[in-house]
Amino acid sequence: MNKKQLIPLTSSLSLLLTACGNNDMTDLEQYIVSVKARPAGIVEPIPELRPYHSFQYPDHDKDPFDSTELRPKKRPVFKQGVTIDHNRVPEFLEGFPLDSFTMVGTVKQKGIQWGLVKIPDGTVHRVKVGNYIGQNYGKVVAIEEGKIILKEIIPNGFGGYKERDNAISLSSVVTQ
Repeated sequence: MNKKQLIPLTSSLSLLLTACGNNDMTDLEQYIVSVKARPAGIVEPIPELRPYHSFQYPDHDKDPFDSTELRPKKRPVFKQGVTIDHNRVPEFLEGFPLDSFTMVGTVKQKGIQWGLVKIPDGTVHRVKVGNYIGQNYGKVVAIEEGKIILKEIIPNGFGGYKERDNAISLSSVVTQ
């Protein structure tokens, strides 16, 4: 930057700075006086603090936040042997939930007792002891005059399976 350019720049800056030097603050001072003249508001008292009462739990000298204390010491023991045969080809009636079946009767043919069940589309199918029905691997274990008795395999909640007795009766599904 040369001297000819510097002179107008410095003069304009000095002019701007003198404009900022206006010390007229009468309006601000009047506002402060009017605020101080107002009556003071009511300040609510500080609420009383209740003293903290600690409670000592008896016979607990372990750290409650220690994660090793939260783990179970022994795994629950379940009946072994309840497994699902994943190599077995599923039967047609295993594609429907058990509560969608309606038992419509029984029939005995060539010495074999059959249970008659109706699926949601209205088709009637025969089942005999040893057939599978429903989505919980329900194996037909007995067919009586008014009901079909099943053994289902359901999850036990611990990564394994358990057996559950169930039945389809002439009027509705009955869980035992």
